[in-house]
Amino acid sequence: MEGGTPAQRRVFYTALYRCYERMVDISEDGGYYSAFDHQVHQDPRPFYVDNWIWDTYRALEPLQTLLNPEQEADKIQSYVRMYEQSGWMPSFAVLWGDAPCMIGNHAAAWMADAWFKGVTNFDLSAAYAGLRKNSLDATLLPWRNGPKTRLDDFYNEHGWFPGLRPGEKETVAEVNPNELRQSVSVTLEQSYDDWCAAQLARQLGNVADYRLFLKRAAFYKNVYRADKGFVWPKDEDGKWIEPFDPKFPTGRGGRDYFAENNAYTYNWDVQHDFSGLIQLMGGPGAAEAKLDQLFREDLGVPRYAFYNYSPDSTGLVGEFVMGNEPSFVIPYVYNHLGAPWKTQKRIRQLLEFWFTDTPLGIPGDEDGGAMSAFVVFSMMGFYPVVPGVPVYEMGSPVFDRVTIRLHNGKTFRLICKNNSPDNKYIRSVRFNGRPQDQIWFRHSDVLKGLTIRLDMADMPDTSLGANPANFPPSSMNLNPATFE
Repeated sequence: MEGGTPAQRRVFYTALYRCYERMVDISEDGGYYSAFDHQVHQDPRPFYVDNWIWDTYRALEPLQTLLNPEQEADKIQSYVRMYEQSGWMPSFAVLWGDAPCMIGNHAAAWMADAWFKGVTNFDLSAAYAGLRKNSLDATLLPWRNGPKTRLDDFYNEHGWFPGLRPGEKETVAEVNPNELRQSVSVTLEQSYDDWCAAQLARQLGNVADYRLFLKRAAFYKNVYRADKGFVWPKDEDGKWIEPFDPKFPTGRGGRDYFAENNAYTYNWDVQHDFSGLIQLMGGPGAAEAKLDQLFREDLGVPRYAFYNYSPDSTGLVGEFVMGNEPSFVIPYVYNHLGAPWKTQKRIRQLLEFWFTDTPLGIPGDEDGGAMSAFVVFSMMGFYPVVPGVPVYEMGSPVFDRVTIRLHNGKTFRLICKNNSPDNKYIRSVRFNGRPQDQIWFRHSDVLKGLTIRLDMADMPDTSLGANPANFPPSSMNLNPATFE
């Protein structure tokens, strides 16, 4: 990194250091003890544990895929071995086995992202078998491992995870009494993971599974209530649950319907199909207005009362939550609305306000390097918005020059002219000297030794990236292998 202030460089390199916290290689002399089958194994490849994947799939693993692809393949193969040893693809693969933490089948997103970025030194067939089993045969319940329940059968048949009405007593014994059902979040996150599984099935030539998982990837639409403009819980009869407040869902921390956040955050948790989500919201103009409002929406109660209700929702800007992982992608959604200058504005604002070289320099849980990876990417000026689609989208680089020496011997460079705290807006883009009207680039071009040159200014060029033909790719039928 060149340029920036001493404080910014401290923030960047401290964050980069924390990105090497996980995973942890526990092999010694070609052997390791696995808590997944309680056996000692001999294997020339290292065995990695300790991955908080609900958090790390978003930015940390994509960062390591970019910086350390060989090591990333070993980490993924460790997950494959865990599946072969235990019968389930792990979620939070810790030292003592698979911890039943959070929700989703996010190993699918991690593995798809690595595969389509050329990290293929792992057993894809075995990995896919584990991912498939987790989606179809394991329970999707929050903070619960094991086989599916009647709620999972309902999800597989109807396409949404059913919620309970306020005051309705839980009847499913397997539901964690503290974490509840988190029904809307489960539906949204599983839809994305199944889209990633669909892409891996297509890579293996499994057309039937590709179609199955692509159908499941559209389940997110079942919990979007167009007349209200929010994702919304449904009961088992397919009726919208009332009363419901998008700011204050029921349950401890809103956990009847959501994971650590409210509907304002989860409204945007459809990474695999932003184009479809935007149409549900009424088109780009309406979606952009909704996104603008997110950053200025009133909390509805005094701040202390809001935190008492939702303690994970830290780092607030309006209803935007900088301190929790599902929000990381949100500032970049403007790139999909033809208004990338707003992404540039917000990213600089968030970095400058919430990430400093002080004791209060992180606005939420670090979560194994997950938040630090957001900082590293965003300070460099780009971000992996859709893990599983091998592209990066631009924000606003903090530094004058970024240089990454890649493992294949090539060098990636991002050079900013006239960069400063005021000059946060990109006025022109060149890839290897060629002018561009898009604000995203492919991982495959990075590996070839891409040089990006940006001209920065204190006023935005609102036409840059505004043509829908040049929007970043995120649609249901996209093939991340060919971009067709």
